[in-house]
Amino acid sequence: MNSLDWAVLIGYFGVMVAIGVWSHKRVDNVSDFFTAGGRMPWWLSGISHHMSGYSAVMFTGYAGIAYTWGVTSFVTWSFPIALGIAIGSKLFAPRINRLRSRLHVASPLEYLKNRYNLPTQQALAWSGMLLKIVDVGAKWAAIATLLSVFTGVSLNQGILITGCITAVYCTIGGLWADALTELGQFVIQLLAGVAMFVAVFVKLDDYGGFFGVWDRPELKGHAEPLVGPYGTVFLLAFLFIKLFEYNGGMLNQAQRYMATATPYEAERSARLSAILWLVWPLVLFFPMWMSPLLVTSEKGDGSDTYALMTEQLLPHGLLGLVIVGFFSHTMAMCSSDANAIAAVFTRDCAPVIWRRARAWSEGQGLRVARITTVVFLGLSMAAATQVNSPAFKDIITVVIKWVAGLMGPMAIPMMLGLLRPFRRSGPTAALTSWACGLFAFWLVNYPIHWNVEGGVPLQYQVSIPLAVSLVLYIVIGFIKPEDTPERLAIIEKINTDGDGDGRGGAGATAAVPAPGPGSGKDAASPTGV
Repeated sequence: MNSLDWAVLIGYFGVMVAIGVWSHKRVDNVSDFFTAGGRMPWWLSGISHHMSGYSAVMFTGYAGIAYTWGVTSFVTWSFPIALGIAIGSKLFAPRINRLRSRLHVASPLEYLKNRYNLPTQQALAWSGMLLKIVDVGAKWAAIATLLSVFTGVSLNQGILITGCITAVYCTIGGLWADALTELGQFVIQLLAGVAMFVAVFVKLDDYGGFFGVWDRPELKGHAEPLVGPYGTVFLLAFLFIKLFEYNGGMLNQAQRYMATATPYEAERSARLSAILWLVWPLVLFFPMWMSPLLVTSEKGDGSDTYALMTEQLLPHGLLGLVIVGFFSHTMAMCSSDANAIAAVFTRDCAPVIWRRARAWSEGQGLRVARITTVVFLGLSMAAATQVNSPAFKDIITVVIKWVAGLMGPMAIPMMLGLLRPFRRSGPTAALTSWACGLFAFWLVNYPIHWNVEGGVPLQYQVSIPLAVSLVLYIVIGFIKPEDTPERLAIIEKINTDGDGDGRGGAGATAAVPAPGPGSGKDAASPTGV
């Protein structure tokens, strides 16, 4: 990097902070901070949903997969995400929007104390927050890895720089700041991605052009859609996981659906995100597929190849723009995760562990939300320093094995609890499926993995916990149905159109929660049900 690249990078950081400051005036209460008050246009929500779904892990971990295996990086990652979101645009997006517009909640998990009971909500909330700390930690480590390649700063310094800047704008401006910066980040990534695509495409003339290059020995097997550990079983497992994860199971995407004015706009938002996931990663992945021709990885997992290509192919200025693109993805995902976790803690956890939180005013709730955002970012930055340790291993292991494997048991009760066919599944089904799914993850990834020659294949490591949770959730619902009138009333509000269904919901604000000590039937409810 030279002074021009540094100017581009510093200018980008300044714009992100300025957007956060500008967004501050749009945030008057916790509903504005967490769900944009239901006033976000569907197209902005869709772009924000897309941008908050991936980070610099794509340019490190998935660049390594593309370097080693080729196009399977697209077929088994962004394609199932696009398909999952497209399915979820009908199945989940409208219902999640009704959580805000009809139940007047500000956290995606807030409805669970009435749908199930308070212990279920707390189990999902606390386990989800812990998983997100690890997940976001991997994202910080990914961007710090790239920053170290370009600038020579240490990993810990890179984590501190990106984390602190993200903390400033997302703490000041809430979800509005996240969405607006993600719009700017999308434009930047569009320019940077196209520049890199063109640079690599032109370079292919030295290797026989686009159509001739696939026969070169360096790219042997790179055109195969399913290869190595990424076979049919992995693809089907990943599709199933991403159906839940990217439609709200990891919380931050659910907020984008909640932020639109109506269920129909939430559906349009999801469709736009699905289209972007289908088309845009092709542009980003193409240079990675060609990377074995152009560079030689200095790391065993190939995670440095994209960074090496940008240094080799792009002039200064454009190099700075691509580096900004790396930051844009990571900061988009991490800031949206921080906002989602702040919502879960402020709305779902704090009122349970601290009696005074049940009587917070709007101003007090907003201050706690901002403090929680900073604390979460700090904890995730601390976790980032442990990536590549014996406990977590490398970045892609954290993202694929830990996050994908643990997400299912947490998402099943939340997502399926929205749907009428699963109305018989109550707190017993939810808690049992959650606990047994987590146990299955530990069992498959550690004791069984250690005792199987060659280890348990990756597709089973990530899919078995979700499958266990899904089966138990359904079976226990039939064996021990808990569809009380109160719970059925919640499900009907989520599944039906009617008064207050978005058309008057944009101005609806979330009430300060006051959970009771027991089940959803007895707990105090912000929904009035």
